[in-house]
Amino acid sequence: MGILDFITGEFIDVIHWTDDTDDTLVWRFEREGHEIKYGAKLTVREGQAAVLIHEGQLADVFTPGLYMLETNNMPILTTLQHWDHGFESPFKSEVYFVNTTRFQDLKWGTKNPVIVRDPEFGPLRIRAYGTYEVKVSDPALFLTEIVGTDGEFTMDEISYAIRNIIVSRFSAAVAASGIPILDMAANTFDLGKLLATRIAPEVAEFGLELPKLYIENISMPPAVEAALDKRTSIGIVGDLNSYTQYAAAEAMSDAAKNPSGGMGAGLGMGMGIAMAASGPWGPRPTVAASVAPQMPPPPPPVERVWHIADQGKTTGPFSKAHLGRMAADGSLQRGTYVWSVGLDGWQTAGDINELAQLFTIAPPPLPKG
Repeated sequence: MGILDFITGEFIDVIHWTDDTDDTLVWRFEREGHEIKYGAKLTVREGQAAVLIHEGQLADVFTPGLYMLETNNMPILTTLQHWDHGFESPFKSEVYFVNTTRFQDLKWGTKNPVIVRDPEFGPLRIRAYGTYEVKVSDPALFLTEIVGTDGEFTMDEISYAIRNIIVSRFSAAVAASGIPILDMAANTFDLGKLLATRIAPEVAEFGLELPKLYIENISMPPAVEAALDKRTSIGIVGDLNSYTQYAAAEAMSDAAKNPSGGMGAGLGMGMGIAMAASGPWGPRPTVAASVAPQMPPPPPPVERVWHIADQGKTTGPFSKAHLGRMAADGSLQRGTYVWSVGLDGWQTAGDINELAQLFTIAPPPLPKG
């Protein structure tokens, strides 16, 4: 080996990139003065592409493989400037490595509600979010259109722009799909494919592609969701007449458990049934005609009960019939203090009209002897 061969071997460049990050798209091979020697070895691994920039002009793109940077295998570079000075190259070049693998599980979502026109509900404000994948499909175009001279370009620098594109095309994709809002949950996969198809030409202008785009959720405002819940409840109820009878029976049961509020509950239920049979501009003859004949009677009034105060102790509650028997056997007198719901305080039985009758109808004392 001659001395010239030895020196040449010592100065041969080895150009390669091993990525130890998970978000780097483009990395520039750093060489002092950007000098690349004649015969340098360029290693491009799977999932990479190398772009050679010579004196500010894109010279060539290398796919995975091992290359010797010589004029006989670099015709494009040869047309720019002859490489005829051996390993003492008088010009400067740069090598940019581009990551061509897929970047997965990237998030997107609508920051503000998107207005769409639903065939059933009309205009709606909806939100959506999901994930997408992106990869570089044209390294040269991506480098010239997006990266420029950035020595280390990460996914974060382009993800915001891609999210904006997805959101801006989302409403158009939903409108074009013709899928009702209630059926979107079952068609999110197809809707995601439609959205990716609409976005593909736009991101292709940057040298990118979106292999996958997923819509994980589409939601509506809380008020609309509450209205849908009510509509679902009505659908579950089914027969309105049977449900009305069931509700009336439940109301009667609740009234029996709450004597003081039973009458109000029955009255409220009756008013609710009446309101259900009428609209905001008057009665609905068709609905009322079908419901009125089968409307159940109102619940019976709840009997009033009484408490008795005797020698500092209270007893009860007693029904009116029970007080009548007590009046008959003398254990209840006109001067006995009683109380029931609705009274301001304890009052004598003789001062209450409802109980005073018990003493007027009581039989006279048995005759003597």
